[in-house]
Amino acid sequence: MRRSVLSLLAATAALSLGFAAPTWAAEDAIVIPAPAMDAAPASGIQTAVIAGGCFWGVQGVFQHTAGVVNAVSGYAGGTKATADYETVSTGRTGHAESVEIKFDPKKISYGKILQIYFSVAHDPTQLNRQGPDTGTQYRSAIFTTSDEQKKVAEAYIAQLNSAKVFSKPIVTKVGTLEGFYPAEAYHQDYLTLHPNQPYIAFNDIPKVENLKKLFADNYIEKPTLVSASKATN
Repeated sequence: MRRSVLSLLAATAALSLGFAAPTWAAEDAIVIPAPAMDAAPASGIQTAVIAGGCFWGVQGVFQHTAGVVNAVSGYAGGTKATADYETVSTGRTGHAESVEIKFDPKKISYGKILQIYFSVAHDPTQLNRQGPDTGTQYRSAIFTTSDEQKKVAEAYIAQLNSAKVFSKPIVTKVGTLEGFYPAEAYHQDYLTLHPNQPYIAFNDIPKVENLKKLFADNYIEKPTLVSASKATN
């Protein structure tokens, strides 16, 4: 679905110097309360894996989030054998386009990551879709790496649903991470490398702008890129 949308937008861009935002452009961010339950303070780098539609935008949001050491686009929910873009795009692999977030819990908590995820990174009430993209590979999901993460995520979803923060129930699924597989190199740092690409401009740049507006204390101007991480390793 994303590729057909990109083709359409590219053709439109060739005919006009300006873009008229379509009706399926990024939704407005929603101000939500912080989680009542959060992970206990810890030392060392921690890992969170989340899925919320196309990984380009989700990665971009967390690359602009303070305390994030690295954010990698990839696949979770299926097997290593099917963890490639063409196969995942069939929607029959069990994979979701996901982002693996390495973070410093002394600078940002797991609960804060989830608050940003639910508020600005995606719409958790959309079932098996986000914006123009449809299919199970675009589902809303949290892949937990510990029992504590599972408890925090489930408690937060219950908290938000109970408070009726969203107009519809949250459909985000919480499950144990069985494996994360980085996506192809051309998917990494996509938002930063292609800010004027129509899909990114319409759907994902607004997410980063909402991060800056709603989570100013957690926003960093210079993104933490995968390419920079590889260069220093």
